Amino acid sequence: MNTRAGVVLAGVAALALWGTSAPAGAQELSEHAVRSFMEYAWSLTPQQFSKPDGSVIVIDKNKKAEVEVPIDVARDVIKAGRLSAHAQICDLRDDQVLNHRALMRREEAKKRWTPQQMVYISQLHLTTVMLMTGRIRLVEQDGDKQVVVDEKKQPPQTCSDEQRAKIKEMITAYVAASPAPNLAAAGQPAPGKAPAGAPVSTGSTSLSETAIEKR
Repeated sequence: MNTRAGVVLAGVAALALWGTSAPAGAQELSEHAVRSFMEYAWSLTPQQFSKPDGSVIVIDKNKKAEVEVPIDVARDVIKAGRLSAHAQICDLRDDQVLNHRALMRREEAKKRWTPQQMVYISQLHLTTVMLMTGRIRLVEQDGDKQVVVDEKKQPPQTCSDEQRAKIKEMITAYVAASPAPNLAAAGQPAPGKAPAGAPVSTGSTSLSETAIEKR
């Protein structure tokens, strides 16, 4: 296994260790690990992203530096992805969606990202979820480790009642500390339905929910 693959697998282990018993920032991913997650997210970022309203965001895959976000932002996105992954493992699907939407509202509120960067932020979140839940894996290709989607059914991961309650509590706090959704101004539907124009996924590892169209 090459160095980058080893680092990202170690990063996944560290994310799991953040777990329900440690504070959110108790164990920080190294800069190298964060950059590895960012690389894998970039490899899965599509050239075109179809939004629910039918508009398309085009991403130039030759301009990675213009689309990636600073490492401190990426680390926060990965942390949010870790929470979403635990929510999925604990079958807290509504909380998983709320957590992802809260992340995207936080980043939208900064008013500093391009539509392409917002897609990348969502993709980094999704990549983290998929790595932690075993939906993507590393394979040898042309002498390097590459990320591929693994559609095989994975053994169920366990979640105790205590863990489920803790994850729900952490997501509730994260959502409460995020900008409130302005459903009327944003033209968004009621909770539980996809927002009308946001270039984001739900945070689920179901690829059909990412609204991504590769061409």
